[in-house]
Amino acid sequence: MSLKEKIKDDVTQAMRAKDTARLSPLRLLQAAIQRREVDERITLDDAQVLAVIEKLVKQGREAADQFLKGGRQDLADKENREIAVWQAYLPQPLSEAEVDKLIAEAISATGAASMKEMGKVMGQLKPKLQGRADMAKVGSKIKTLLGG
Repeated sequence: MSLKEKIKDDVTQAMRAKDTARLSPLRLLQAAIQRREVDERITLDDAQVLAVIEKLVKQGREAADQFLKGGRQDLADKENREIAVWQAYLPQPLSEAEVDKLIAEAISATGAASMKEMGKVMGQLKPKLQGRADMAKVGSKIKTLLGG
């Protein structure tokens, strides 16, 4: 069963159970997937669905931060509940040590020695780390290691 089919099944189960706390974020996720499929005129595979989920989680975190800065704890809590539902579909995150090891392996495999070659390293890491690590943090670690 693909990730997209699992999400569709979970929406159906949430509707049958009248679980509105879970149904709303699942519908948002389903709509985001469908919107991307329509915009790009493609059918998303699991990796692309993971990218959509990651984007929603990132946007949710940013919104929660803004709500906290604005003194709206209730809205920040709502965003965090939605994030928790979406994160259930992401693979288990890697530890810092595992990420550091993969970065070191990618740098040695590509032979990268300067910032000009950061794209090669990121290109090799992205499929391995998709949904399992914060790519912004990975990018900053690579910059540090390559002297940027």
